[in-house]
Amino acid sequence: MNLGTTILKCRHSVRKYKPDPIEEIILKDILECARLAPTAMNEQPWLFGVITGRETLERVAGLIDHGKFIADAAACFAVFGKKNAKYYLEDCCAATENIIIALQAYGIGSCWVPGEKKDYAESVRTALDVPEEYTLVSLVPAGYPLDIPIQKKKPLKDIHFCEKYTKE
Repeated sequence: MNLGTTILKCRHSVRKYKPDPIEEIILKDILECARLAPTAMNEQPWLFGVITGRETLERVAGLIDHGKFIADAAACFAVFGKKNAKYYLEDCCAATENIIIALQAYGIGSCWVPGEKKDYAESVRTALDVPEEYTLVSLVPAGYPLDIPIQKKKPLKDIHFCEKYTKE
């Protein structure tokens, strides 16, 4: 094992946070990790927002159906993609994962809250004054974990194949 795979294997969705703020230097580093995500044809069709104001966090939390815990996070990253870019969804999902992994490396918990295909995507875009050419792909609330519930994952033997899939 190495540091990178250890960070990946330790990550769990966190929905309960301590009230401690996240330092500005860490938030900026997380954004650097997001902008360096893989992107098809180097198009970089994204726009990243960081929400730390309690009032805005509560407003965004009030707009969405599963993610009310955003109101209690120290910060929330909003990932938007340029609608006319062919691979905006793939690119913005890669950036979202970079955000989540980078947060984990700092010991900061997070949880992927979907935006793509959700009825509230437009409301969040409007609430954050993001230009119309963008659409919400994801929200990533972040904070120092109050608790970390460990969800059981399927064993590798049940979800992989080598060379070709064969039904057992």
